[in-house]
Amino acid sequence: MFGERVIAALFFFVAMMYSSVGLGGGSSYTALLAIFDVNYVLIPTTSLMLNVTVTSLGAANFWRGGHVRWGLIAPFLVSSIPLAYLGGSIALSKQAFYILLLVTLVTLVVRIYFFDGLRISLRLEGAQKIVFSLALGGALGFIAGTVGIGGGIYLVPLIVMFGLGAEKEAAATGSIFIWVNSIAGLFSRIQRGAFDMEWILPLVAAVAAGGFLGSYMGSFRFPPWTVQKLMGVVIIIAIVFLVRRLF
Repeated sequence: MFGERVIAALFFFVAMMYSSVGLGGGSSYTALLAIFDVNYVLIPTTSLMLNVTVTSLGAANFWRGGHVRWGLIAPFLVSSIPLAYLGGSIALSKQAFYILLLVTLVTLVVRIYFFDGLRISLRLEGAQKIVFSLALGGALGFIAGTVGIGGGIYLVPLIVMFGLGAEKEAAATGSIFIWVNSIAGLFSRIQRGAFDMEWILPLVAAVAAGGFLGSYMGSFRFPPWTVQKLMGVVIIIAIVFLVRRLF
């Protein structure tokens, strides 16, 4: 495994980049931890803890910027919180975890590189918005609890694509969504003992510093989508490592 200082430095950079667009960075934390061959039981727990750290700072800055719409956020949270808790309570085998993580990361890469900038002309109205929000929130909440990816990287562009909110509102929703789901999933995992405070604390300090800097930049002037394509390279590398381990 790489030295903890090297990992902390990388996580500082990841936190700074992701928090600038309202995301926690769980996808890249999870990918990097998989690359470094960290104990698979600790990977989701570590990513969720780091998500909580980064998005708490980001959510505060977006709140101060006036971009938070509770009417947009609430329906996603109603279904995501219980499913994030459920996902965190499931003890997967090592192979099952890596397969689920591989599928999630491949889906994420497809979203980043092939559907970035896509706009759907359909605009949801009334009950359609509620059904869509509940279904999406539940699915992303479960992913958060099981593999440690907060789901904001899927949620933010979909909010914009379906006309549910503007880009800054979507980014603010992403921050709060990741923060709440990460807490739910983390609480569940701590209850079953999948937690190592000594390992996590230095990484928390690194992402807190990076997250503060990035969220300040993002909520006032940092441009969004280039960040995801840059971080997508890390995810692709993790996919290669996972494929080699599984096959």
